[in-house]
Amino acid sequence: MKPQECASDLDQPILQRIASGDKAAVQACIDRYAGLVWSLTRRMSLNGADAEDAVQEIFVELWRNAFRFDPDIASETAFVAMIARRRLIDRRRRMSRQRDRAPLDESSPIRNEAPKTEMSEEASIAMRAMEDLSAEQQRVLRLSLLQGLSHEKISSATGLPLGTVKTHARRGLMRIREMLSGPRAAGQEVNS
Repeated sequence: MKPQECASDLDQPILQRIASGDKAAVQACIDRYAGLVWSLTRRMSLNGADAEDAVQEIFVELWRNAFRFDPDIASETAFVAMIARRRLIDRRRRMSRQRDRAPLDESSPIRNEAPKTEMSEEASIAMRAMEDLSAEQQRVLRLSLLQGLSHEKISSATGLPLGTVKTHARRGLMRIREMLSGPRAAGQEVNS
């Protein structure tokens, strides 16, 4: 092994070595930039399997686009961060579109199945209160509370006017609040 070849290989940016077909550069890329890619992934609030998939996608994208890296335009770290950021934004958009396209499931485990663990008395009262609401109030509250949809999304999904959605949500929550405070107030009066 010639010392000049070894030094010139190390002087060359990792992405240029990957682009030229250097298989050892792939591991060097992972070793050098894994921390950066993982920290960007965590900032996008991905965790578990989603984070691992995202990191893998980012490194594959880096290897595919290594030939595009130009050290005269940006540093290698900036190039890696840019690719990672773009992949993470694309992933977030894809996930958002999948959630938006998912059918609205108005059935709720609250109404359809008994939970396997014991519920507090307050949770039982809240479940009964939910069942006492009108069908539209139940529908709006399930979409809002259980599926996390905004009033605007509920309006477009159900075809109800935005003001009606807000009214159903407000009145439904007020009714549940009344029922939750009712037994406590009654219990306090009896004990007094």
